[in-house]
Amino acid sequence: MNPKNSVFIATNLDGYIAGKNDSLAFLDTIPEINKIDTGYEAFTANIDALVMGRVTFEIVKGFGTEWPYKKPVFVLSNTMKVVSEEYKDKVFPISGSLTEVLHKIHEQGYHRLYIDGGKTIQSFLKEDLIDEMIITTIPILIGGGTPLFSDLAEQLEFECTKSIVFLDKIAQNHYRRVRK
Repeated sequence: MNPKNSVFIATNLDGYIAGKNDSLAFLDTIPEINKIDTGYEAFTANIDALVMGRVTFEIVKGFGTEWPYKKPVFVLSNTMKVVSEEYKDKVFPISGSLTEVLHKIHEQGYHRLYIDGGKTIQSFLKEDLIDEMIITTIPILIGGGTPLFSDLAEQLEFECTKSIVFLDKIAQNHYRRVRK
């Protein structure tokens, strides 16, 4: 099976995935979005596992809800070696270079990966390891926070394969990496 690394994420209009102090309040700007199908379930049905950074893991843990992922979650961390009992068999700490990490994950039979978290996505992009991005844009400007993108050594070309507008307000664009 060909490995595939995909991103499914929401940003605001100015390209932040979280506001100051990791606030996700902008996601609640249009609450009706939570009542419609934006493709998340179909997307996650086609992945084998998630890879996220430690900060994202801590944010998700802090939601105070039931663990939201049905697939294995690999958490990139050089310091976390074990997880608490409630996450056993759900969350797996992993470390090393991204190439080493992917090799370890692929050896376990997981090839279609959902890459999540700002720094993690940025790191994967810096090493040209993202094949697909689905970006949902909430039309609000927040003026600061955690950006989705950061500096790259060279430009990466993507093509827009699909665009959808939800509720006449929210745009979702599907991008596929163009490799020559």
